[in-house]
Amino acid sequence: MRYLHTMVRVKDLDASMAFYKLLGLEEIRRHDSEAGRFSLIFMAPPGQPECPVELTWNWDGDDALPSDSRHFGHLAYEVDDIYATCQHLMENGVTINRPPRDGRMAFVRSPDNISIEFLQKGAALAPAEPWASMENTGHW
Repeated sequence: MRYLHTMVRVKDLDASMAFYKLLGLEEIRRHDSEAGRFSLIFMAPPGQPECPVELTWNWDGDDALPSDSRHFGHLAYEVDDIYATCQHLMENGVTINRPPRDGRMAFVRSPDNISIEFLQKGAALAPAEPWASMENTGHW
């Protein structure tokens, strides 16, 4: 398993970027989604691109955020086999909130209600059961 990033939702992108720049972070990459109406800005300390914070900015606001989020999004980890990872977690009593139906992404929650994202290393795995037909549980 490899640490990827920590995501936080931001209400005012310019103010948030200015704050993280004040801390010494710099923008290392950006993804703007016209279709999804959001931007992902990854900022990291100079020379440490492997330790980014992902600022997620919803263009139309974020009034629909879960009340428990406090604008913290999730921790993200890349895994070698997303199905094996989820199976191991399920076998140990962890609820898979967003199953890896697409062979690419799954979400669980920590005991402290922190959302954890798992992303398949490399290409997505072929859809497989029980994941392909598994419903979401709660929110992530």
